[in-house]
Amino acid sequence: MAGAKDLIFVKGNEAIAMGALDAGCRCFFGYPITPQNDIPEYMSKAIIDAGGEFVQAESEVAAANMLLGAGACGVRAMTSSSSPGMSLKQEAISYMAGSEIPAVIVNMNRGGPGLGDIGPSQGDYFQSTRGGGHGDYRLLVLAPSSAQEAYDMTHKAFDLAFAYRSPVLILGDAIIGQMKEPIRRRELTLAAPDEGAAWRLEGTKADLPAGAPPRAHRIIKSLYLMDGELAGQNKMLQAKYEQWKKLVEFETFEVKDADLVVVAYGSIGRIAKNAVRALRKKGKKVGLFRPKTLYPFPEKALARLAKEGKKFLTIEHNLGQMVEDVRLSVRHHADSDLFCVYPGNMPSPDDFEAPILRALGRK
Repeated sequence: MAGAKDLIFVKGNEAIAMGALDAGCRCFFGYPITPQNDIPEYMSKAIIDAGGEFVQAESEVAAANMLLGAGACGVRAMTSSSSPGMSLKQEAISYMAGSEIPAVIVNMNRGGPGLGDIGPSQGDYFQSTRGGGHGDYRLLVLAPSSAQEAYDMTHKAFDLAFAYRSPVLILGDAIIGQMKEPIRRRELTLAAPDEGAAWRLEGTKADLPAGAPPRAHRIIKSLYLMDGELAGQNKMLQAKYEQWKKLVEFETFEVKDADLVVVAYGSIGRIAKNAVRALRKKGKKVGLFRPKTLYPFPEKALARLAKEGKKFLTIEHNLGQMVEDVRLSVRHHADSDLFCVYPGNMPSPDDFEAPILRALGRK
């Protein structure tokens, strides 16, 4: 392993695997699907070398349920997949959210619907930010736009998962996963010996050494059948999600004097930034707002910009999903135009200049 100060040249997928390992992840459960296959491929050796466990499950469903079991025991564990595989994991993710089980889940989004293709897309935004499975729950959703952010966000995701006893989702795509960039790794962070001690499952009396005191009886569940019990659990979960609003992160670029703010996330946010940079050189007052947390969404920051009289253009690699959150955020003062990159197409900064200029000139 390179030293913490050394730059190394890796794929975004490999950066995610390294971020997990350096955060103390010691169980990985996966199933192959493009474009995230570099993650389980890297983990299949590296996590064993780190003293952990790697399982290629028989299906995405099995991998997600193995993650549930490891998280319930207080183990730092992760699974990764791409869009069709994520759809298969949703039932287990709903159970994890309802049972308050910490876990880290990676989705390197590919084109759809259906099997689609293996290229980039942002078509899983709704699934990721609205829970994705059954019931009223949310996930913390982090959206990197570089290999370094992929590493840093994955590393951070494990602390967040255990701090809030919740699954945390890293949402990338084929661009983020497959591009190579230099990153810096951190020193290894090991989980605290008592992490999750108050709630984690630790086995039965038969597992205890002779003379040891009996363990407390613990139940981790998502089934609440008594009158009012489920309502109380949902009320508690909603209060937890409200606490997440303090975790909001975003990047702004050239927004201070901008007449038009482009809102885009992940790889599209990065491409849009180059378009904004090019238009700035031509004297156009445009800026970029890039959410780093997709849930919770940085609605207050966008509302402040709307109150200043700015116009908005949302650019997405889908047919219009995040634009709903943008419009809800700015609704009291403005609206947002939308430019869609159809999944199956690979955009460049040049593709964004014309729609940005149209939105800038619109009254």
